[in-house]
Amino acid sequence: MKAIVHVGLKPGVLDPQGKAVADTLGRLGFDEVGSARIGKVIELDLTGDLDAAAAEARVREMCETLLANTVIESYRIELQA
Repeated sequence: MKAIVHVGLKPGVLDPQGKAVADTLGRLGFDEVGSARIGKVIELDLTGDLDAAAAEARVREMCETLLANTVIESYRIELQA
């Protein structure tokens, strides 16, 4: 089973990297970009005989422990068979 974790900054948290990307895209002529937010995607290959509920619980524990700084970041988990 594969778990894909999407991590991004929570609304209201400043994103200087996203601002730099949006500003640069504007200077390059991509005027339709009003803002940008930078995040990360983490792909985990899970082994063992976990059912979907157990896998999601384990990945959620991983996110809360290491993969996301839950003070300023939110995360979303996708499971693929």
